[in-house]
Formats: sequence, C-alpha cells, structure tokens
Amino acid sequence: MLVQQILKAKGDDAVFTIAPGTSVSDAAVTLSDNRIGALIVSDAGGAVVGVLSERDIVRNLGQRGPDCLQDKVDDMMTRDPVCATRQDTGESVVQRMTNGRFRHMPVIDDGKLIGVVTMGDVVKARLAELAMENESMQGMIMGR
Repeated sequence: MLVQQILKAKGDDAVFTIAPGTSVSDAAVTLSDNRIGALIVSDAGGAVVGVLSERDIVRNLGQRGPDCLQDKVDDMMTRDPVCATRQDTGESVVQRMTNGRFRHMPVIDDGKLIGVVTMGDVVKARLAELAMENESMQGMIMGR
C-alpha cells in the first residue's frame, strides 16, 4: 500500500501545524484540545521545519520541570524530520519509523506539507489489506 492510499483512506485532510516561535505551552494545549500526538512545525511557506510530539514535551518536563513550557517549539522540536512522499510504501514508512523510534511522519510533495501518517494509520491500512486478502482467499476456497 502506498502513502497516497493511506492518506486517502484517512479521509481527513486536516494537518495540525504550528508556527516556529510558538510557546511549548500553547503547543501542549493544541495537542490536548485536538487529541493528537504531534504537531508539524512549518514555516509560512508550508515547508516542514520540525515535529513536536507529546514525548518531546514529557521528556523535557521530566528533565527540566514545568519551566520548559515557556520555551519555544523551536527549542524542543525534532529538526529536519524524516518525511515521506505519496509514492512511499507503507512498509518503508513503518521501517523508518521503527528504526527512528518515532510515530508521526510528515508527508511532503514538492517540498510542501500535504499530510501526516502515523504508525497507527499504517497498521490500520495493513490490517484492512490483510482482511481483504483473507476474504478473497476464503471466497476462492469456498467457490464464491
């Protein structure tokens, strides 16, 4: 399955972004309000400059305490994140996420952000694919 198919299956074009220079406190509110695990940090032109995840915030809270919430997202985000394209396979995306130990991957096209895939999105798409294959095999065996 290709990333473009995963994005289409998600059916939700909303990508939550945040501008560089925003406070981590404001980012945490956005994460909480939208029940999401990461924000893409993008510039005014739509280029991805980083990813800020719940894990980044929790790690900093544990190490530095609540004062880190006054930092800017630029100070805490993962810079130059690994990105996918529409043509990448789900398998390659999972492999990169697993190797890099992250769960959110921006999808870019021509240098611009077009979506986000998560580990859960890829697993869900693969499970759906396997279910269809299973039904097809059962149909062939049962003569349907």
